[in-house]
Amino acid sequence: MHLRHVKYNPNGGPDGGDGGNGGSVYLRGNRNYWTLIHLKFKRHVRAEHGGNGGRDKCHGTNGRHEYIDVPCGTVVYNAETGKYICDVTEDGQEVLLLKGGRGGLGNFQFRSATNQAPRYAQPGEPMQEMMVILELKLLADVGLVGFPNAGKSTLLSALSSAKPKIANYPFTTLEPSLGIVSYRDQQSFVMADIPGIIEGASEGKGLGLRFLRHIERNSLLLFMVPGDTDDIAKEYGILAEELKRFNPDMLDKHRVLAITKCDLLDDELIEMLRDTLPQDLPTVFISSVTGKGLDELKDILWRELNSESNKLRHITAEDTLVHRDKDFTRFLQELQAEGEDEEIVYVDSEDVEDLEDFEYEDVEP
Repeated sequence: MHLRHVKYNPNGGPDGGDGGNGGSVYLRGNRNYWTLIHLKFKRHVRAEHGGNGGRDKCHGTNGRHEYIDVPCGTVVYNAETGKYICDVTEDGQEVLLLKGGRGGLGNFQFRSATNQAPRYAQPGEPMQEMMVILELKLLADVGLVGFPNAGKSTLLSALSSAKPKIANYPFTTLEPSLGIVSYRDQQSFVMADIPGIIEGASEGKGLGLRFLRHIERNSLLLFMVPGDTDDIAKEYGILAEELKRFNPDMLDKHRVLAITKCDLLDDELIEMLRDTLPQDLPTVFISSVTGKGLDELKDILWRELNSESNKLRHITAEDTLVHRDKDFTRFLQELQAEGEDEEIVYVDSEDVEDLEDFEYEDVEP
């Protein structure tokens, strides 16, 4: 609010300029990032506030936007409600997370014939503030699903140049590994080695939900069951049931069953096992050590990935990826009880103290 008083023009009237718009907060996909570790020590992200209007109808500067670079495959949830907000899947993709508020109008905008010297101005819109949780999920064509020591890491090392940890004890793989599998005519597809599932994983047992979320990002699921298992069909049913309990929509993906460690089986036993296997999905007997059945497996995987019924390659990623809202109440309560609130990423458009001249009922200090 400003009234113009200059020499030879004592009744200059109002000349207060408008305030600038506040900066917005964007998420931006960056293929150079593979993890979210760069945000570990940057928990609060604030866009710049708009500048104040000045005399002589000077417009305030617009606030600078703030961009949060995240790796491709990052999913954002509202930490308080658990609602799915957005998904960043492509390099350079920008998603508006919080829109900056509009600047208020100066008293010059309120002049009229009956109100030639308004002594009030419009305050800017209040800031927006949000607490979000960023979750990184792998992007792969084929995801390996199986119990611990099913031969998933061995298969990935046999089909690609990936070097996952391989040992003869459960939960050798603690973090998902990616490998590029070469195919005919210089074609390829991406395979993801997911840590082993145990019965009750959908309820948090074992590594629990830490790895099940990665399976949501695979267009094809390769179930792996060792050939020396007592009941192959039962073990496959347990794996499928855990995925169904975690997210029922995941069973709509194409599935292939691979019987591993077939170097321990003879041809007669393999023929006997074929009659006991599920008949509703492609099945192949393989041995990652001897290379038996690996070419046949790649042919089946390539055919399923490019089949007409598998639309993951033909429509946008936003339409094909499976998302569901999550309950972070327990997570937030545990952090608050342990005094680790700083472990949460806060995103807001500006500090409240920068707007101390105005009072808003919907803004909490």
